[in-house]
Amino acid sequence: MPANIYDALMNAALNEARRARDAGEVPIGAVVAIDGEIVGRGFNQPISSGDPTAHAEIVAIRAAAKAAGNYRLTGATLYVTVEPCLMCVGSLVHARIGTLVYGAAEPRTGAVVSTVRGLELPGHFHQVAVVGGIAEEECRALMQAFFRAKR
Repeated sequence: MPANIYDALMNAALNEARRARDAGEVPIGAVVAIDGEIVGRGFNQPISSGDPTAHAEIVAIRAAAKAAGNYRLTGATLYVTVEPCLMCVGSLVHARIGTLVYGAAEPRTGAVVSTVRGLELPGHFHQVAVVGGIAEEECRALMQAFFRAKR
C-alpha cells in the first residue's frame, strides 16, 4: 500500500487521539480501514466509559465489526497512534485483522515489539502483518505533551 495512504489514515487515527486527549483520556486513537475506506473509529475511553477494555483499538474494532456485519475483519488494516498492548494484540488476532500500522513504539506496555512480541506467541491461528513508525514523531509528541501536562 502506498505510504501516502498510510499517512492519510494515520492522520485520521491522530484525530481520534486528539479526541481522547480532549476528553482527559490517554491520547491514543485508531481507525480500521477496509480497501482504504474507514469502517471503524475509536479513541481511548476507559475512564469516561468505565470500561477497562475501551482502548482505542478495541473501540475501533467493535465499530468496524458492526459496520461490516461480521466480527471477522479479514483483510482489514488497523491504524493506531501507539503500539498496542497485549490485550489489544489479542483483539487483532481474534478479529483477523490483516495488517497493523502503528505510529510510536510504547516501551512500557507495547506488545508488538517493545515488551513482548505478542503477535509471535505460539498458538496463534492468525498472522498479522506489521508496519511501524508511521507519523511516529507526531504520535510520540502527542503522548509526551499529554503526560508532561499531567505532571
